[in-house]
Amino acid sequence: MSVGAGEIVAVIGPNGAGKSTLLKSVIGILRVTSGHVLLGTDDVTNHPPEELARRGVGYVPQVQDIFEPLTVLENLEMGGYLLPPARVRTRIDEVTQVFPALTSMLKRRADKLSGGERKMLAIARVLVLDPRVLILDEPTANLSPKLADNLLQEQVRRLAEMGKAVLLVEQRARAAMQVASWTSVLVSGTTRLEGSPGELLGRPDFEELFLGAGTGLKPSSGSEEEER
Repeated sequence: MSVGAGEIVAVIGPNGAGKSTLLKSVIGILRVTSGHVLLGTDDVTNHPPEELARRGVGYVPQVQDIFEPLTVLENLEMGGYLLPPARVRTRIDEVTQVFPALTSMLKRRADKLSGGERKMLAIARVLVLDPRVLILDEPTANLSPKLADNLLQEQVRRLAEMGKAVLLVEQRARAAMQVASWTSVLVSGTTRLEGSPGELLGRPDFEELFLGAGTGLKPSSGSEEEER
């Protein structure tokens, strides 16, 4: 599996397929026991997350992706912890140009944000370090269908337009495939299908694999709780 600059690669599959485990292995949270992780031509297998952050890899986890007691501005400042203070301020200005809605929220506590605003902040916080690779774990979890579509169609797509390489794990398979340039279907820790979204949707075995026929697995619909 590879992700190039300006590409979005979506990893989909039934619950328990190993999607989040894959991302945590890439980012160095879990130990890789087979295979290699390459950043360009450099082997970064089992390198710690902080080193990967220094080398341009950003990671947005599914949960605990922001510092709730802090303000939006303080969260963005925390995102630049590896940068000199003057550079942090410059990067925050640049990131808020990408996500202008954050400008009016800078003094607001993060725990007062809606679900969609929290995800925007989580992505923006990681962007402060200006990574070349962004790894997103279930970014639409707990969002309503409307907010999920907005996040994928506007915010995630914008990351690729900025030249970032985006590796995306997502339970809303069809929504993810609408923005992805390449899709991998993971079943029981193994890539069973991969190709362009158009190619996969045209395959008769796609739905069977994704729905976990013969595995006892079913994809979750995700929470569709409406946001404040």
